[in-house]
Amino acid sequence: MKETVVLYPMPSMGHVSPMVELARLFTGHGFSVTVVLMDSPTMHPFLDALIARISFAHHCISFHRLPPIASVPDPAASPIVRFLDVVRLNNPQLLCFLATHSLTSDVRAVVLDFFCIDAFGVTTELCLPSYFFFPPGASVLASFLYLPNLLSAVDLSIKDLADAPLLFPGLPPIPASHMPPIIMDRNSDSYERLLSIFQRLPDADGLLVNTFESLEAPAIRALKDGACVAGRWMPPVYCIGPLVADECNIVRRGKEEKAECMAWLEAQPPRSVAFLCFGSSGSFPFEQQKEIAAGLEKSRQRFLWVVRAQLDTELESLLPEGFMERTKQKGFVVKSWAPQVEVLNHEAVGGFVTHCGWNSVLEAIAAGVAMVAWPLRSEQRMNKVLLVEQMGLAVAVEGYDKELVAAEEVEAKVRWLIESDGGRELRERALGMKQRAETARKEGGSSHRAWLEMVEALKEASQKTTRRHPN
Repeated sequence: MKETVVLYPMPSMGHVSPMVELARLFTGHGFSVTVVLMDSPTMHPFLDALIARISFAHHCISFHRLPPIASVPDPAASPIVRFLDVVRLNNPQLLCFLATHSLTSDVRAVVLDFFCIDAFGVTTELCLPSYFFFPPGASVLASFLYLPNLLSAVDLSIKDLADAPLLFPGLPPIPASHMPPIIMDRNSDSYERLLSIFQRLPDADGLLVNTFESLEAPAIRALKDGACVAGRWMPPVYCIGPLVADECNIVRRGKEEKAECMAWLEAQPPRSVAFLCFGSSGSFPFEQQKEIAAGLEKSRQRFLWVVRAQLDTELESLLPEGFMERTKQKGFVVKSWAPQVEVLNHEAVGGFVTHCGWNSVLEAIAAGVAMVAWPLRSEQRMNKVLLVEQMGLAVAVEGYDKELVAAEEVEAKVRWLIESDGGRELRERALGMKQRAETARKEGGSSHRAWLEMVEALKEASQKTTRRHPN
């Protein structure tokens, strides 16, 4: 009977994608993997295509969808609370699947997305070794673990602190305004639920983090030293990244023709193109789209721009009249999706204007591409601070924290990125970090060693007849 690991991700592209790369690590070490997908109304429209590609290319990775849940979350609750309720409502189906699967497979462990904290009770009930996977990186994990301690000393909400610096172990000062919006108001329905997640994370057998030591050394040191959970036991932290999809080795559905934007890139000079992409759900109002378009046109630089749009929306309707015709010699606009990893690794790309989602950050680092930081939501403003002030791998657009980033700023940053000595120096630093990322993943590197330690610990934990239960 083949040893099996069950993965339970949050059903969004930003969480499923790195979890799939984690699955590939397990299969490369002789495990079979089952990725369990909960029933959720928030499934991303591109998720089915990703699952189909992975299933076709990797036969040791299977996907199992849980049956529909019997009830729905409160529609009046915030989106994050509704999702956490979806996790709880899926627990009976997950329990049934794991109990049945354990009879037919040698289930060694379950790896839960950290947002699936309520499923931890299911795995504990079944005495299965349980690990949390944290996709956003070590610095954000350090801040989240330390946050309950930090907030216990004040009676204010984070939103009341304006730009006051928050001090977390291993991080540069983070302006309070740059914390994730879902924890800004202590009177919100999401605040207590999220603090509960942060307090329960150390109850796992281990924490898997999508990062590598030389990228976030101070935060990783703080995590491993227990500085983020004063007075509590800290489980092992395994920094096993960067987990980045190798799109070139994943068979695409349908025709295997090269994406049209890749053919366009082939005709561009080396390091001449600014690539703009803002994540699987990053979209702008029309006024901001107009400013971006005007800035790109005025910059006279080559660009590849991914514009998020509904499938039935004409691309031209999202842009200033005549923009695509006027810029067709210099630019290429893609509707909704581009093969981002493949684009970033193309020699024509000279920089990346990004929303600072951690998956995109790691993809740029793995490709050695300099970044312009334009954070939009979640923990992305925190990532901006880290990239600019601690890692030196990005420069920020001015006005990202205001209502509108002006066309003049877009023009200036794109021109700086491609043409200036500062942009060249940023690219050199990015190439240096790429080499460190490659070293971390090679045999003997920090991520490779962490992975071997994790697998050994997993095997030892699975052999125990009893295990520690959370408080």
